[in-house]
Amino acid sequence: MEDAQSVAMLMDSTTSKIQQLKKAFAELESHRAVTLNLKWKQLEEHFHGLEKSLKRRFTELEEQEKEFENKIVQSKTILENRQAAVISKEQSSLKSLQQKRDAAVSAITVAMEKHKKPNCVEPAGTTHEVQGESSMFEAKPLDFIPLENTEDNMKSFKNDVVEVKLYPELIKLCQDMDSEGLHKFISDNRKNLAAVREEIPSALRTAVDPADLVLDSLKGFYPSEVLISDAKKDANLLGLRRTCIMLMECLSVLLTTLELDSISSLISESVKGRAKAIAKEWKPKLDELEIDANNGNSLEAHAFLQLLATFSINSNFNQEKLYKLIPMVSRRRQTADLCRSLGLSDSMPGVIDVLISNGRHIDAVNLAFAFELTEQFPPVSLLKSYLNDASKASTPLNSGNASPTVQNEVNEKELSALKAVLKCIEDHKLEEQYPVDPLQKRVLQLEKAKADKKKANEVAKPQSKRPRPNGVGNGPRVNNVVAEKNF
Repeated sequence: MEDAQSVAMLMDSTTSKIQQLKKAFAELESHRAVTLNLKWKQLEEHFHGLEKSLKRRFTELEEQEKEFENKIVQSKTILENRQAAVISKEQSSLKSLQQKRDAAVSAITVAMEKHKKPNCVEPAGTTHEVQGESSMFEAKPLDFIPLENTEDNMKSFKNDVVEVKLYPELIKLCQDMDSEGLHKFISDNRKNLAAVREEIPSALRTAVDPADLVLDSLKGFYPSEVLISDAKKDANLLGLRRTCIMLMECLSVLLTTLELDSISSLISESVKGRAKAIAKEWKPKLDELEIDANNGNSLEAHAFLQLLATFSINSNFNQEKLYKLIPMVSRRRQTADLCRSLGLSDSMPGVIDVLISNGRHIDAVNLAFAFELTEQFPPVSLLKSYLNDASKASTPLNSGNASPTVQNEVNEKELSALKAVLKCIEDHKLEEQYPVDPLQKRVLQLEKAKADKKKANEVAKPQSKRPRPNGVGNGPRVNNVVAEKNF
């Protein structure tokens, strides 16, 4: 607006400027002999024409500016009306959602009260305390998961919404308490196991009784038709056992999202009784696994310990016997968490001593870091001792008295030991304390020797005879013997 006013003032001053110019022109004319009236009239008309043109253009610009300001006012009004409408819709939606949520909380509270009454009368150890009551719990949509605490003993989950984005089939299987279908679904999607594993805890929340569903999934862990000694050869059984362990772990993850009252309601005494019965059935079978204890990767021992940890029944078993099972699972990534859940943290120094005495220094270093025992068990010393034992085993064979097969096996063991130590150094960032260059050079040396031996063996193999062009095959060459000898 200030610019427009300044332009208007300049335009108003043009008349006075023209009058001044006229006086100057008249004065100039008085000093000349020839009259300039005709020329001045032309100049005056030109200036008046410019003045009118500028005023007309200025008036047009003012009108356009007013029109633009009117449009801005109209747009603001429209936006304010739309904003008010959106706020009104949000308030009505929130009110409707609040009513649905209150109704859902009330329905779930009533159902849980009905569900608790028969559980209080039934003895511990019943096999299916929930299936008879399953008709009380209708399949609810995801909106009906309780979102806030109720006044009853059953409190809601911390996470407000069940999110199963990639595999919604899991919700249906859990709602139906279909343990066999759950096993099959996990087996069919084993290539995407990481994604399935992340969604199982959320899916278990929709089950009528997640703990009972997980216990049902353990039925085929020890099939009667398969001997324990033959279990390692059965790929399907190994996959089933891994799935059983994963489901127990997922149930543990679900329990971490619950309030204490909800956990005690979910893992009731009847559920604990059933879990104890399964654990007592499994315990004698572990005595037959002493041969497999040295590898530190026993699925059977892991499943047993996970069962005790998930259902909090470890107090019913001898702690010393549990402590002896830890070396059987020392290579598994869940070992440290299992030991903490089972209250075995104080026993870790003894476990590490056992691992060292059995030559499993890598597992000992991993547990020493997990339980902050590196001062008592220096990692670098353990790793060097491990490599020294591996190199000593191969030293007597380097003299050349051993057969090539035995020598290859010893070199392969040393190579595996070197790679394991390098991986351990990398995992725990020990490069400054234990330089890796000499180890890497030794790895390259062993791998080169291995490759050279492989090439030598391939060259030494007899080549199969090529068939003759006339189709005779690989028959003996008896013709032209004399000619060949002469040649």
